[in-house]
Amino acid sequence: MALFGALFLALLAGAHAEFPGCKIRVTSKALELVKQEGLRFLEQELETITIPDLRGKEGHFYYNISEVKVTELQLTSSELDFQPQQELMLQITNASLGLRFRRQLLYWFFYDGGYINASAEGVSIRTGLELSRDPAGRMKVSNVSCQASVSRMHAAFGGTFKKVYDFLSTFITSGMRFLLNQQICPVLYHAGTVLLNSLLDTVPVRSSVDELVGIDYSLMKDPVASTSNLDMDFRGAFFPLTERNWSLPNQAVEPQLQEEERMVYVAFSEFFFDSAMESYFRAGALQLSLVGDKVPHDLDMLLRATYFGSIVLLSPEVIDSPLKLELRVLAPPRCTIKPSGTTISVTASVTIALVPPDQPEVQLSSMTMDARLSAKMALRGKALRTQLDLRRFRIYSNHSALESLALIPLQAPLKTMLQIGVMPMLNERTWRGVQIPLPEGINFVREVVTNHAGFLTIGADLHFAKGLREVIEKNRPADVRASTAPPPSTAAV
Repeated sequence: MALFGALFLALLAGAHAEFPGCKIRVTSKALELVKQEGLRFLEQELETITIPDLRGKEGHFYYNISEVKVTELQLTSSELDFQPQQELMLQITNASLGLRFRRQLLYWFFYDGGYINASAEGVSIRTGLELSRDPAGRMKVSNVSCQASVSRMHAAFGGTFKKVYDFLSTFITSGMRFLLNQQICPVLYHAGTVLLNSLLDTVPVRSSVDELVGIDYSLMKDPVASTSNLDMDFRGAFFPLTERNWSLPNQAVEPQLQEEERMVYVAFSEFFFDSAMESYFRAGALQLSLVGDKVPHDLDMLLRATYFGSIVLLSPEVIDSPLKLELRVLAPPRCTIKPSGTTISVTASVTIALVPPDQPEVQLSSMTMDARLSAKMALRGKALRTQLDLRRFRIYSNHSALESLALIPLQAPLKTMLQIGVMPMLNERTWRGVQIPLPEGINFVREVVTNHAGFLTIGADLHFAKGLREVIEKNRPADVRASTAPPPSTAAV
């Protein structure tokens, strides 16, 4: 009985679980590119290390090492991997740091000073980034683990007291090595929890698409890492800007990502596109009215000839009035994705009327239009774009079959009018596209679209249009290094 109850609760929970409308998978193929850009950023960050002054006394010798600066960083061996518990793990081995500092030595009344170059060798760094979903649905670096060690240091002492420095070098370099160990992890912690998070802040969560609708790209759960990829589930739902709390129930199938050959894969379910079309429908955008000169001349003549019997019965001042053709979508269009392609079904009313000046319009006819559009998706940069094409079209009367037969001559010219006058306006908007949830400075290239039953996937490679440093500097928050103290250092001395 207990087993039956547990099974029932599991089924109930599953029935109420909301599927994502958009999924993104970053594969291990992207790690080499990400590592190259990340190491450039890391080198620049490690060069900002500040090491406290080192003062000491050995017998009658007093020494002071100050103004320590990192001048060069060489990363000879590094690996970046996905790890199920840590998400991203970077390991650097056998790196070296070039240093320059000021030396001061006092022995009785004799003083020696100057600048000197040094090197830290055998530098090893192991740092992990833990990714999670914050309360607003944004991906964040929630924790940074770090282990760092410097195997040895060498300083080329010279000057008046070279032999004395050689004697003291063991004390000085050991002290500098200890201080350097203590500074590496705080720099990496700040880079992860502050600077990289400022980069992730450029990923849209709830943003406007245009003046009518917005889109919700909030994460539905924490990112999930395996040894070969990182998966993220986004809500992927549009909404009217006048109804920000409105939400379309997601009854589509859950998109699946199985491929791992490209750097990144994005999947969109039918819900993603349905929510867009319903949002525009609720915003009142799916209607078109053509009056007078806006109606193509040939179509105007054909419509007047078709309804000549009704027009001649009207008063003379109405007969020559401008013609009005109005299309109004009756219900939110629906998207169907199959392996053979993507189609959009639309049902609209078509109203034909005369519009005499300063008088109520005179309706000549009202009919229903069923249309089926084919849709081709493409990724350009980081925008998902759509190209629509009118495939099937028919009009019929809601009043009688006889009237539907009378509308057959109008079918071809109305379809031509839609193809010439309406479709270009739709494509101008859909080709502008909607942004995919990627950080600023990163774009998709060499994309391939694949249709499945109920969803489509787009595989692509990544391209850094801007360097991490450029984007982070642009979005860098106020320096909060002092208020973001890292966890206790695990550096090895």
